[in-house]
Amino acid sequence: MTTPTTDKPTADDRPSLTRNFITEIIDADIASGKWGSPGDRTVVTTRFPPEPNGFLHIGHAKSIAVNFSLAEAYGGHCNLRFDDTNPAAEEDAFVKAIIEDVRWLGFTWNNASSHDASQDGVLYASDYFQQLHDWAVELIDKGLAYVDEQSPEDIRAQRGDLKNPGTAGPFRDRPAAESKARFAEMVRGDHPNGSMVLRAKIDLASPNMNLRDPVMYRILNTPHHRTGTTWHVYPMYDWAHGLEDSIEGITHSICTLEFEIHRPLYDWFIDAINKDRAEKIHHPQQIEFARLNPSFIITSKRKLRQLVEDGHVTGWDDPRMPTIRGLRRLGYTPESLRAFAEATGLTKFNAVHDIGLLERAVRDHLNKVAPRRMAVLNPLKVTITNWADGGDPDRLETMQVINNPEDESAGARPVTFGPTLWIEHDDFMMDPPKKFFRLGPGREVRLRCGYWITCNEVITDDEGNPVELKCTYDPNTRGGNNPPPDANGKVRKVKGTLHWVADADCVSAEVRLFDRLYSVEKPGKKTDNHIDDLNPDSLTVLTECRVEQGLTKHLPDEPAWPDGLRRFQFERLGYFCLDADSADNKLVFNRTVTLKDSWAKQNR
Repeated sequence: MTTPTTDKPTADDRPSLTRNFITEIIDADIASGKWGSPGDRTVVTTRFPPEPNGFLHIGHAKSIAVNFSLAEAYGGHCNLRFDDTNPAAEEDAFVKAIIEDVRWLGFTWNNASSHDASQDGVLYASDYFQQLHDWAVELIDKGLAYVDEQSPEDIRAQRGDLKNPGTAGPFRDRPAAESKARFAEMVRGDHPNGSMVLRAKIDLASPNMNLRDPVMYRILNTPHHRTGTTWHVYPMYDWAHGLEDSIEGITHSICTLEFEIHRPLYDWFIDAINKDRAEKIHHPQQIEFARLNPSFIITSKRKLRQLVEDGHVTGWDDPRMPTIRGLRRLGYTPESLRAFAEATGLTKFNAVHDIGLLERAVRDHLNKVAPRRMAVLNPLKVTITNWADGGDPDRLETMQVINNPEDESAGARPVTFGPTLWIEHDDFMMDPPKKFFRLGPGREVRLRCGYWITCNEVITDDEGNPVELKCTYDPNTRGGNNPPPDANGKVRKVKGTLHWVADADCVSAEVRLFDRLYSVEKPGKKTDNHIDDLNPDSLTVLTECRVEQGLTKHLPDEPAWPDGLRRFQFERLGYFCLDADSADNKLVFNRTVTLKDSWAKQNR
């Protein structure tokens, strides 16, 4: 297989392959030599076949990870193939976005030498339109397909329902030559949309509705984003899917569980083509697994489009959206999405997957690799009144602050300490309760890697809200260390440690606090309208934040993020990334996730 490029995570960075019912099937196939020589693992060939009619979401991320990781684990290969059979909904812009998303997730694909591959080995259903057409003509010749000129409503009525068999329409037994002629007219564009279809002739009494003479081709007099006006008929998914897999030599066509009922049709089409054929076409094996169904999230393209078009979010890359582009802008890493896909497992049973697993995955990864910085989101001014006692009242001191306690090689960075500081408003209370170990009138706290300070005076506004704290510092606590014992050997202790920034060495920033887009586990379940369950607090924008000046530039401890998105842990606050809206004179940060799962706490 094609190995990841140097700027992508290597196989060693990825979660190990968990054994499951799909690997059991693949192992048995390898042992029996079903697809090649017994024991040859490299024959394993999978595919990820998105339709380019929208942006990929978290559910697609799992499918991508499953298909590419399985192929990689066995030493085979996985194709990226676009199922571009509906020109009315597809755009080249979506093709480019999907390619970018798959690459961002860390996966590459093979050039298949037997196909006309473009864009570094990307494949398209439209590459096979002529072959699919020719096979359809073969089925007409075999009496296994016919052109039906009834209205869609009549066809639907004649197919029956789960209690009643279908009934034959007036065109079901038309001569093959007549159907071929009509089909040729459809292909030429002689007829309007919806006037006729090509149907397979299977079994109108089948208990599986998919086998009751399904439509193979419909007329769409619409230009295609790749083939232009060459075609006026386009294949239906069920007709194209298995045959595309066959052409590409796919061994294991891995789908989500809703396609299980379509598998008999997948097999029937290939078997029908192979009937009376001296040279059989390849027959892949379709395997289904339960799709990803995360809590607090929707993955319906129609509903996601509604969120965008009705202005509930700012676009497809809004950090609250479950799209890969949205999650990326929120600060998620490819490693965390792959870890989430692995954690949710592969089963045959539909279940709700706790979105907390995804949030935990990004916490775990960023905890290891994200550099630490200090930021104050709701600043309260602190003035050190005895700073002059140490010499120059305007002096600034440099403190060494550890960059990442999870990584000793990250070292420490210099941070300025001076007479005017900023702390979080939430770290001060005028009348603190007993177990509030932060700052209050007369209380002492440790400023992380700074000094110990004591609050002596509170300046308030006309409404009694604190706007400035007058404090003294203990020069014997430099670096936040404990002071020496007093004359009686008693050691003074504090329980609270606060983060801070110095006014002389900070910059203003906007911080966007993103939270879950929906406030309930299953959006829309109660009222049948997901909009009713939108979380009104899914975004809070803070415009007067103060952050370390070091965030305006790359410091030596910052990782070389492959996607260029700078990510940090703001100490005591959570994980944040620098948004694309940032400019040289205005930093904008998005909160990726809090340090702890606040939702789990609320729901106990």
